[in-house]
Amino acid sequence: MRHVQIINTENPLKAPLVAAYCDSFISRFLGLMFTRSIPSDSGLLIAENKESILGASIHMMFMNYNIAAIWINSQMEVVDVQLAKRWHLSYVPKAPASFILETHLDRIYDFIIGDILQFESA
Repeated sequence: MRHVQIINTENPLKAPLVAAYCDSFISRFLGLMFTRSIPSDSGLLIAENKESILGASIHMMFMNYNIAAIWINSQMEVVDVQLAKRWHLSYVPKAPASFILETHLDRIYDFIIGDILQFESA
């Protein structure tokens, strides 16, 4: 699996953030399910096949911890940021998204709606 570094051009991150790039059906479906924890410097970047609201929804079934969920549209703009609580049935972004960044809860304040992101090979 390839990894990308997340760059916030509007609000530079205080610490590096590297995410596994998930673009297959199974990697998108599994996400972080069944993992025990996630380090604060990593995450998953889920790439959807097309930009949408419903298609970019996430579930938290079989999750052992809460995460920060950041939705990003095709223009690389953050369109929503939510605290996703374990075992919650689903979360849906406020606007259509092409990517979902799932990361450590400590990173939730690193992103605000309107931030522009870049993904660079890690």
